[in-house]
Amino acid sequence: MIVLGDSLSAEYGLKRGSGWVALLEQRLAQRNINARVVNASISGDTTSGGRSRLPALLRQHQPSHVIIELGGNDALRGLPLAMTRDNLATMTRQALDAGARVLLVGMQVPPNYGAAYTRDFAATFETVAKEFKVPLVPFFLKGVADGPNPLALFQADRIHPTEAAQAIMLDNVWPALQRQLQ
Repeated sequence: MIVLGDSLSAEYGLKRGSGWVALLEQRLAQRNINARVVNASISGDTTSGGRSRLPALLRQHQPSHVIIELGGNDALRGLPLAMTRDNLATMTRQALDAGARVLLVGMQVPPNYGAAYTRDFAATFETVAKEFKVPLVPFFLKGVADGPNPLALFQADRIHPTEAAQAIMLDNVWPALQRQLQ
């Protein structure tokens, strides 16, 4: 299993082994699910970076599952949505062609990006998931960024979740991943 993500999966600002990917490894072990998890996440990565790195990762690890958690930095940098969609689609196709099951992890942007961009950005993930018939976690930070006191679950930069948020993030991914593991 490969997790291809950005800082949200790379444990940015957290002590090593405390992020949601490490918690995922623990959960799999607790449930006696034999799956090696490769965290191929890089802080600051975009869908373009993931797209360029994925072919080598697929050859090297031959994963049964690929979790794609990229796109947030595309939005923060104001990259064209068509490019983000194309990169997500290409990565999904590459992973499927390599025989892996794909799980897309969606992101949302704050409303200050404008209603149209906010809506279209979220729809980008939905479009790719529907096109390739792969499961989608609609909002990776559900219960973290949209909770009653969201700042409590973010580091001082107000971008990266705290250690306390990591279990919530895993719980957002787990139901869709668990269905794929059955």
